[in-house]
Order: sequence, then C-alpha cells, then structure tokens
Amino acid sequence: MSYSVKEVFYSLQGEGFHSGRPAIFCRLSKCNLWTGREADRSEAICQFCDTDFIGTDGQNGGKFSDAEALCQHLLKFWPTNPQIQPFVVLTGGEPLLQVDKELIDRLHHHQFEIAVETNGTKSAPVNIDWICMSPKANAPIILDKGHELKLVYPQADLLPEKVAGLEFDYFYLQPMDDKDPNITQANIKQAVAYCLKHPKWKLSLQTHKLLGID
Repeated sequence: MSYSVKEVFYSLQGEGFHSGRPAIFCRLSKCNLWTGREADRSEAICQFCDTDFIGTDGQNGGKFSDAEALCQHLLKFWPTNPQIQPFVVLTGGEPLLQVDKELIDRLHHHQFEIAVETNGTKSAPVNIDWICMSPKANAPIILDKGHELKLVYPQADLLPEKVAGLEFDYFYLQPMDDKDPNITQANIKQAVAYCLKHPKWKLSLQTHKLLGID
C-alpha cells in the first residue's frame, strides 16, 4: 500500500496525556468527516477543524510507495540517540483511512512507539501503542476502546456523558478554539467548570498554540 502524507515535523505534543513530549508528527492526508475545503465546511460532519490535510504539499510531505519508505522518511526526524525510543504520532485528517497492519509492523521493526489520533469512525490495526480518540457529534463511534478519549468541548450534539462509559483509560475535555477570543475563553470556562463537577475528566489545553510552536 502507498501512503499520502501532508506533512511531517518534529515538535512537542501539545495536547492530552503526552503533552510536552517530543514526537515526530506524521499528518496523513484526507478525512472522512470533511473534505478540507472551506466551501464544504457548512455541510461537513466536523465543522470546527482548523487543520490543513489536503494533498501532499506540506513540509516534508509526499507520496510513499510502501511502509518501509515511509519509515525511512520518519527516522530522519528523530535526534540521534539510541537510548531514547523514537515516538511517532500518526494524525490527520483521519489517519486510519491509511494506517494498516503493514505500517504498524514496519514502524515497530524500527523500534518506534506509535500513537494514533483518530475520530473513532474506523477500526484500528492491532498493536498500536497509544490510541487517542476524539469523537465528533453526528459521526458513528466504531473505535470504542483505547487509551485516551479527548472530547472537543462544547459540542451541542455530543455531551461528555454520552461517551464517558466507553473503554478508555483517560478522559480529557479540550475547549473548542474559535476565531473570536471571547468565545474561546467562554469555552475554557465551561470546560473547567465541567471538569470540576465531573472529576473523571481532565482539562486538555492546546499548549503548542499558547507557546507559539508548531
């Protein structure tokens, strides 16, 4: 199988359980909840996405003929230190449109620890080290167990109570970002209040945006 990758970069994880951890980010192209075109946003299932995942023209992006070719590309971005296992975050778009057993096996062959950030509408190959699922309102939840559930909040049609019983180890509320800073601040206050009232949930902030890093 070939793989279409929008971009690859090395940075700190900004959100959720692994926040602050150095990682290689591999953003795969395409999503099943939005085309990525602004003209289609109002008709999309997920309308608040702020990520460009169209095509393969981002930094260090491209088409890779097979899993080994993609692994070799990713290895270029990890600092040379044999004592530290390379950590890759497969994200999107929706990475599970492309991530398959062959890629997971080849990444493990090269000693990668693998995290996937998914909307949960596709099943996942076995042996992924860390699954972070971020459900979206009005989208089916097929992947109903994993390590981390990160709910963008608030979503009027997807309250936290609806997903709190799924089989995940950690539950995070992430305040929805908005072009209007007043709305963003209101969403933060709502998320904080919900976490305080329901301590099963932890607050996740997009620290990479606060720090001004990729």
